[in-house]
Amino acid sequence: MNLIPVEGENHLFRDIGTNAIVNTNQSEYEIYHAKKKIQEGEKNRINTIEHEVSSIKNDLDEIKSLLKILMKKQ
Repeated sequence: MNLIPVEGENHLFRDIGTNAIVNTNQSEYEIYHAKKKIQEGEKNRINTIEHEVSSIKNDLDEIKSLLKILMKKQ
C-alpha cells in the first residue's frame, strides 16, 4: 500500500491506489470501535424495548377484548 502523508495531519495518510484516507493512530481506531460497540448495544437495547412495548400493547388489547366479552355476558 503506497501512502502519502496528509498535509497538517500526523496520523492521516492517503492511499495512492484507492485514494482513501487511512488513519494510522491505533488508539483512535480502538476508541472508534469501542464507540461503535456501545452504539450497537444501545440500538439492540432500544429494539428490545420496542418489541416488549409492542408485546405489552398486544396483551392489553387482548385483555380489553376479553373484558368487553365478559361485560356483554352480564
